[in-house]
Amino acid sequence: MADRRNGAQSPEEQVRALYEEAESNTAKAFEALVNKPSFGRLLALSAENTAALTRMSFDAVDLLWRNLRLAGRADIVRLSKQLHRTEDKLERVLQEVESMRDELTRDRDTAGSSS
Repeated sequence: MADRRNGAQSPEEQVRALYEEAESNTAKAFEALVNKPSFGRLLALSAENTAALTRMSFDAVDLLWRNLRLAGRADIVRLSKQLHRTEDKLERVLQEVESMRDELTRDRDTAGSSS
Protein backbone atom coordinates (compact mmCIF):
# COMPACT_ATOMS: atom_id res chain seq x y z
CA MET A 1 0.00 0.00 0.00
CA ALA A 2 2.89 2.32 0.63
CA ASP A 3 3.90 1.86 -3.04
CA ARG A 4 0.50 3.03 -4.27
CA ARG A 5 0.58 6.17 -2.16
CA ASN A 6 3.96 7.06 -3.65
CA GLY A 7 2.64 6.75 -7.24
CA ALA A 8 4.19 3.34 -8.02
CA GLN A 9 2.08 0.93 -10.06
CA SER A 10 1.45 -2.72 -9.38
CA PRO A 11 2.85 -5.20 -11.93
CA GLU A 12 -0.67 -5.82 -13.22
CA GLU A 13 -1.21 -2.13 -13.89
CA GLN A 14 2.20 -1.87 -15.56
CA VAL A 15 1.34 -4.74 -17.92
CA ARG A 16 -2.03 -3.18 -18.72
CA ALA A 17 -0.39 0.19 -19.43
CA LEU A 18 2.23 -1.43 -21.69
CA TYR A 19 -0.47 -3.37 -23.54
CA GLU A 20 -2.56 -0.23 -24.12
CA GLU A 21 0.51 1.67 -25.31
CA ALA A 22 1.46 -1.12 -27.72
CA GLU A 23 -2.13 -1.32 -29.01
CA SER A 24 -2.23 2.46 -29.52
CA ASN A 25 1.11 2.48 -31.37
CA THR A 26 0.02 -0.43 -33.57
CA ALA A 27 -3.25 1.31 -34.45
CA LYS A 28 -1.38 4.48 -35.38
CA ALA A 29 1.06 2.52 -37.53
CA PHE A 30 -1.75 0.73 -39.39
CA GLU A 31 -3.61 4.02 -39.93
CA ALA A 32 -0.46 5.56 -41.38
CA LEU A 33 -0.02 2.52 -43.64
CA VAL A 34 -3.60 2.57 -44.93
CA ASN A 35 -3.51 6.31 -45.62
CA LYS A 36 -0.69 5.97 -48.17
CA PRO A 37 -1.57 5.74 -51.89
CA SER A 38 0.72 2.77 -52.28
CA PHE A 39 -1.58 0.74 -50.03
CA GLY A 40 -4.45 1.32 -52.47
CA ARG A 41 -2.30 0.22 -55.40
CA LEU A 42 -1.21 -2.86 -53.48
CA LEU A 43 -4.82 -3.69 -52.66
CA ALA A 44 -5.86 -3.27 -56.32
CA LEU A 45 -3.01 -5.48 -57.55
CA SER A 46 -3.90 -8.11 -55.00
CA ALA A 47 -7.52 -8.10 -56.15
CA GLU A 48 -6.45 -8.41 -59.80
CA ASN A 49 -4.12 -11.30 -58.98
CA THR A 50 -6.83 -13.05 -56.98
CA ALA A 51 -9.30 -12.72 -59.86
CA ALA A 52 -6.71 -14.01 -62.33
CA LEU A 53 -5.85 -16.98 -60.14
CA THR A 54 -9.53 -17.81 -59.73
CA ARG A 55 -10.08 -17.70 -63.49
CA MET A 56 -7.01 -19.87 -64.08
CA SER A 57 -8.15 -22.43 -61.53
CA PHE A 58 -11.63 -22.62 -63.11
CA ASP A 59 -10.01 -23.10 -66.53
CA ALA A 60 -7.80 -25.84 -65.12
CA VAL A 61 -10.81 -27.62 -63.63
CA ASP A 62 -12.64 -27.36 -66.98
CA LEU A 63 -9.59 -28.81 -68.71
CA LEU A 64 -9.50 -31.63 -66.17
CA TRP A 65 -13.17 -32.47 -66.83
CA ARG A 66 -12.57 -32.35 -70.57
CA ASN A 67 -9.59 -34.70 -70.29
CA LEU A 68 -11.68 -37.08 -68.22
CA ARG A 69 -14.34 -36.83 -70.94
CA LEU A 70 -16.93 -35.48 -68.52
CA ALA A 71 -19.19 -32.51 -69.16
CA GLY A 72 -17.67 -29.35 -67.77
CA ARG A 73 -19.21 -25.95 -67.11
CA ALA A 74 -18.51 -24.69 -70.64
CA ASP A 75 -20.06 -27.82 -72.18
CA ILE A 76 -23.21 -27.45 -70.10
CA VAL A 77 -23.54 -23.77 -71.02
CA ARG A 78 -23.13 -24.60 -74.72
CA LEU A 79 -25.74 -27.37 -74.48
CA SER A 80 -28.18 -25.10 -72.68
CA LYS A 81 -27.86 -22.48 -75.46
CA GLN A 82 -28.50 -25.16 -78.09
CA LEU A 83 -31.50 -26.40 -76.12
CA HIS A 84 -32.97 -22.90 -75.91
CA ARG A 85 -32.54 -22.39 -79.66
CA THR A 86 -34.22 -25.73 -80.36
CA GLU A 87 -37.10 -24.89 -78.02
CA ASP A 88 -37.59 -21.53 -79.78
CA LYS A 89 -37.67 -23.22 -83.20
CA LEU A 90 -40.11 -25.83 -81.95
CA GLU A 91 -42.35 -23.10 -80.54
CA ARG A 92 -42.39 -21.36 -83.94
CA VAL A 93 -43.26 -24.64 -85.70
CA LEU A 94 -46.09 -25.23 -83.22
CA GLN A 95 -47.47 -21.75 -83.86
CA GLU A 96 -47.40 -22.36 -87.62
CA VAL A 97 -49.17 -25.73 -87.22
CA GLU A 98 -51.87 -24.14 -85.08
CA SER A 99 -52.24 -21.32 -87.59
CA MET A 100 -52.61 -23.80 -90.46
CA ARG A 101 -55.11 -25.84 -88.43
CA ASP A 102 -57.20 -22.73 -87.80
CA GLU A 103 -57.04 -21.82 -91.49
CA LEU A 104 -58.07 -25.34 -92.51
CA THR A 105 -60.98 -25.26 -90.08
CA ARG A 106 -62.17 -21.91 -91.52
CA ASP A 107 -61.88 -23.25 -95.07
CA ARG A 108 -63.98 -26.32 -94.15
CA ASP A 109 -66.59 -24.17 -92.41
CA THR A 110 -66.74 -21.84 -95.44
CA ALA A 111 -66.97 -24.77 -97.88
CA GLY A 112 -69.62 -26.51 -95.74
CA SER A 113 -71.83 -23.45 -95.42
CA SER A 114 -71.69 -22.63 -99.16
CA SER A 115 -72.97 -26.09 -100.23
